[in-house]
Amino acid sequence: METLPMPLEAMSGSPHGLGEFRVSSPAEVLSLLKQCADGNVLLSLSSPEGAAYTTTVWALDPARGLLCLSADGGDIKLQRLLESEEVVAVGYLDSVKLQFDLHDLVLVHSGRASALNARFPRELYRFQRRGSYRVRPLLNTSPTATLRHPALPDMQLNLRVLDVSIGGVALFLPDDVPPIEPGVQIARVQVDLDGDTRLQSGLVVHHVTLLHHESRGARLGCEMLNLGGEGERALQRYIDQTQKRRRLLSL
Repeated sequence: METLPMPLEAMSGSPHGLGEFRVSSPAEVLSLLKQCADGNVLLSLSSPEGAAYTTTVWALDPARGLLCLSADGGDIKLQRLLESEEVVAVGYLDSVKLQFDLHDLVLVHSGRASALNARFPRELYRFQRRGSYRVRPLLNTSPTATLRHPALPDMQLNLRVLDVSIGGVALFLPDDVPPIEPGVQIARVQVDLDGDTRLQSGLVVHHVTLLHHESRGARLGCEMLNLGGEGERALQRYIDQTQKRRRLLSL
C-alpha cells in the first residue's frame, strides 16, 4: 500500500486557504526539488484511479522545463499510472510534506535505462507534518522497536529508534533488510525506549528516506497507533525527561 495524497484543503488546516502553503517562486521550487534529488528522497506517485508508484528524482532541467524521475519500464504499477491524466507526487523532507502535480508524464528509454519525464512543476505545496516536539535518544541509551517485517512475517526486526514524538517515531532500517514501503501499516510493535518505558502500539509508515551512503540504510518515519492513555502518558514522561537531561548535559 502506497502513501496517497490528501485533498489539499484538508491538509492545510487553515481557514485562510492554501496561499501560505503554496511555493511558486521558481528558485524555491528548484531548491526543494534539488533537496529531494540530493537526499534521494522517495516520492510516492498516485492517481485518482488508485494507481501508485514509488520513485526518486533522477535529474532536474528547469531550463528545458523538464523533471526526470527514475523508473522501471517493466513495472506493471507504472504502466497503470501512465494511463491516468492526473498524477500527484508526495514526498517528505524531514518534517515537511511536499505535494505537487505531475503534468505530461511520459516513460522514455535510453539504451538499457528508463526514466519518467514530466513538465517541470511551476508550484508545489509545503506542509509542516507535525507540531509535537521530537527528541533524539541520549547517546548512552539504545532504544529499539521490535516488529515483524510486514512483507515477511517470519522475519523479526529489532530496529534502532532515531527520534520520537508524541505523534510518532523514526526508525533506522539497515540496507541488508528488505525494504518497507510507505503506507504500510504494522499491527503490533514493541518500542523499548529505556528501562522504564516500554510501549505497545501499531505503526503506519508515512515516509521512507534513504540516508547518506555511509549510513547504509533508510529512515522510516512512522505514526504510532493505538497507544492508549497509559502509553501516551509514558511516552510524554520519556520525552520530558530526555529534554531535561539534554539541557543538563549542555550546561
